[in-house]
This record gives sequence, structure tokens and C-alpha cells, in this order.
Amino acid sequence: MEIRRIRPGDSRMDISRIYEESWKSAYKGIVPQTYLDSIPKGRWAPYLDQPDWHTLICIEGGHIIGTTSFCKSRFEQFASWGEIISLYLLPQYVGRGYGKALLKAAIRELKEMGFHDVFLWVLEENHRARLFYEKMGFLFSGNFMEDSIGGKTLREVRYTYSPDLSGSAESELCRQEV
Repeated sequence: MEIRRIRPGDSRMDISRIYEESWKSAYKGIVPQTYLDSIPKGRWAPYLDQPDWHTLICIEGGHIIGTTSFCKSRFEQFASWGEIISLYLLPQYVGRGYGKALLKAAIRELKEMGFHDVFLWVLEENHRARLFYEKMGFLFSGNFMEDSIGGKTLREVRYTYSPDLSGSAESELCRQEV
């Protein structure tokens, strides 16, 4: 397994496919099926080169199987925080340690960028992802925002990660290996 920053020669279509397949799997029963079925190939490709966003990819067997993007918070009220924008794997690689490795790498890079505290948003109904983040030392902040996806109003909840608040979770996060 290799985790590295996205490079100019990396296929944005391959990375977008990770989002597409992950959405169709992880959000089944949460996001309207008609919306999931209508996601076009390459939907996320244009977003991968956003200024001030940083993207890592996870490569296994010569293929890109996962990705995470992160940046300085996009929300003014959390201006001093680092934000994990996304973390997605091809469905067949979920539960095999790749997500942990990507999350650790993103947190490490955010810390190197000078961010002590990190947050992310996750769909309230995405119980598997919420449990994953909780196991990795993230705490539910109590904050939420509403979003409309495919004509359905959904709540996103904010999870925070702070070495001071997560106690031994941070040291555990740093020790975990794939």
C-alpha cells in the first residue's frame, strides 16, 4: 500500500470513480436512489484540483483504491481548524484498514500545516462512517447543518478531533498500522 499526494499525471477519472462507487454503496438507503443512479462518470473530477485543497490517494496493487481531501476550514466560524473534506474507498476495500491509513495521513498532514484541531462533516444517517470516526478518536460536536441531496433534506453532523480532548485516542491513532 502506498499513500501519497495526488500528482498531475494521476487520472482524475479514476479518483472520481472512487467517489461515485462509494456514494452508491455507502449512501444506499440514505440518499434517494434516483440521485445515486444518476451520478455521471467523472462527477467529482473537476473538484480534485481546487485551490488550497490537498488530496491524498491510496494505491494498492498499482490501482487507486481510496482518496481523502483536506484543507484549512471552509467555514468562517471554524477558521483556525483543519477540515477533512472527504474520505472514500472503493467498496470492496472498506473494512481492511485503508481508511484508517488515509485518515492518519490526512491528520498528520493537517498537523504539519499547523492545525491542532481537525473536524469533518458526516451524514447523520451514515452510521458506519460515524462509528469509524468515533473509533478513530473523533467526537460528535453537537453541531449539524442541513443539506439537500437529490431533493431530500439530510443532516450532516460535525465530528472533531483534538489531541487534548481525545486523550489516548490520538496516541492510539498514531500507533495503528494497516
